Amino acid sequence: MDMPDSQTGGDPVPGSAFPRASREQWRSLVAGVLKKTGVEVGPDASEPEALLASATYDGITLSPLYTPEDGLDSGFPGLSPFTRGGRPDGAAAASGWQVRQLHADPDPARTRRAVLADLENGVGALWLRVGEGGLPPSGLREALTDVYLDMAPVHLEPGADHRAAADALLQVWADSGAPGGSAVGGLGIDPLAARMRGQDADPADAAATARDLGARHPRLLLMAADATPVHDAGGSEAQELGTAMAVGASYLRLLTEAGLGLAEAAARIEFRLAASADQFLTIAKLRAARAMWARVCEACGLGEEHRSMRLHAVTSDAMMTRRDPYVNMLRTTLACFGAGVGGADAVTVRPFDSALGLPDGFARRIARNTQTLLVEEAHLAQVIDPAGGAFFVERLTADLYAQGWAFFQELEAAGGLPRALDSGLLRDRVDEVWERRRDAVAHRTDPVTGVSEFPLLSEELLERTPAPALYTGQDSPSLLPARRYAQDFEELRERSDAHRDATGARPAVFLATLGPVAAHTARASFAANLLQAGGIEALGGGTAGGPAEAAEAFAAAGAEVACLCSSDAVYDEHAAEAVRALRGAGARSVLLAGKPLDEYRAAGADGFLYTGADALDLLKGLHETLGVGR
Repeated sequence: MDMPDSQTGGDPVPGSAFPRASREQWRSLVAGVLKKTGVEVGPDASEPEALLASATYDGITLSPLYTPEDGLDSGFPGLSPFTRGGRPDGAAAASGWQVRQLHADPDPARTRRAVLADLENGVGALWLRVGEGGLPPSGLREALTDVYLDMAPVHLEPGADHRAAADALLQVWADSGAPGGSAVGGLGIDPLAARMRGQDADPADAAATARDLGARHPRLLLMAADATPVHDAGGSEAQELGTAMAVGASYLRLLTEAGLGLAEAAARIEFRLAASADQFLTIAKLRAARAMWARVCEACGLGEEHRSMRLHAVTSDAMMTRRDPYVNMLRTTLACFGAGVGGADAVTVRPFDSALGLPDGFARRIARNTQTLLVEEAHLAQVIDPAGGAFFVERLTADLYAQGWAFFQELEAAGGLPRALDSGLLRDRVDEVWERRRDAVAHRTDPVTGVSEFPLLSEELLERTPAPALYTGQDSPSLLPARRYAQDFEELRERSDAHRDATGARPAVFLATLGPVAAHTARASFAANLLQAGGIEALGGGTAGGPAEAAEAFAAAGAEVACLCSSDAVYDEHAAEAVRALRGAGARSVLLAGKPLDEYRAAGADGFLYTGADALDLLKGLHETLGVGR
């Protein structure tokens, strides 16, 4: 069908009747929208979109618009540098990535039942934490009683106890009657990750164990290069990437010194990275990791056919919350999506209740089905590198590669990862990012839904069997402490629960609303949301008159602290009078929902609730004022 020519001017895009838009036109439209929102855009501002840009914790700028000029040629799937995947046909040939689920229950009988339920309902491989923080090696036989080991690969996470765990698994395999050389899965020997978790592990002994067992079991993956401790300690994507490369390089040295050939050593290492709810960072991180490892292998002298990476992605532990844990289903779905699109060979989705302890059957089912839906119903694995060619993803991949490689070089310049752990270099770098991340969560610029934003104060914490501790070592320069983004706000909620249990009521603040509903409802809702994030109940909020009415309602509520809520216009007229009235009614402290302007301080406000405030510090101060914890 013929389309009429556009009358708006400009060169038409080939095959369409629409004119080609220029970046200058787009910038003009952006400036117009910004002005309507009250953001000042000066006449000389050549790039108004910079006001919409943000930055990652690695300092990478995320722009609101990407064009072909930002895109890069990342090659072809299955070819070096493997940015677009390690196989030409992606995950499609295997009908999807490997669905691998983690089991860390120290009870062999419970693990046996959970393992069987997983394998009967969509899981293709098992990941067993053995030794510290998991199943004892002696329990492997019972846990794997119902497993056909030639059909379901078993991957271990043995910590420092790698020899006992490996011997136990291989003995179960031998007793099954299957040929020893056909064993599949992975021994997961990873002494450096064990050291990051505070365990005492000898890398040279680990390499010798891998050499001895690998010679008899040529299909087994021997060592795991696990960089998730960096992520779980609050580190950045580039730090995780750089650490993964440093671990891999260390294991190449150890395995070749132990007698393995370089190509075999590279082929028998599996990498593990975290997948977060930031799907684009996850996609770009996995793509960058493959290209970085290809470069490491090239520098070692390996041919192109030996440079691909075996990559296992596991949804982030740090992003999981104990409060409102059902929101974790959304987080893990986004993370799983990012891992699949990013080209992970195997994916583990943590159950939504994993931050509370050992997951129950329902949570494991949801974790399994998350992957099943994405693979079987969304057909996510049927597209080879679905993010390939996307200008934003290609640019972000390249930026993460550059930042990750720089961090890898820093670790290598320090003498390699073992020395960087001994000196505390890695921990210092990760701690610096954690403090920035923690500050962003405290100011709610990095919101945690269900915890720092939109909390459900009436929820009762789910009860789960406590999980065995994985981080059991003494604090040391090499230890990377496990942290969760929500932990500071959740600590306040726990203190509030204890206060309620001890006194019969939660700590409370009275919302002294002034003027009509249209004037005060937005700030009253904002204040209530912020207060509840700290476990503080918001009382009142129903007055629509002047200071006298608000003070009378405050006195009747029996509260100790009040928060004024209204518009700036009402504050200009009544704020000082309202503060005096509330103090006269017995308020020990009067807060104001709004920006901390000098005129409001002069009116007598003791504190302010506003977007961008240090909400965590404010809530801690309120806990002290209200006697929480005493």
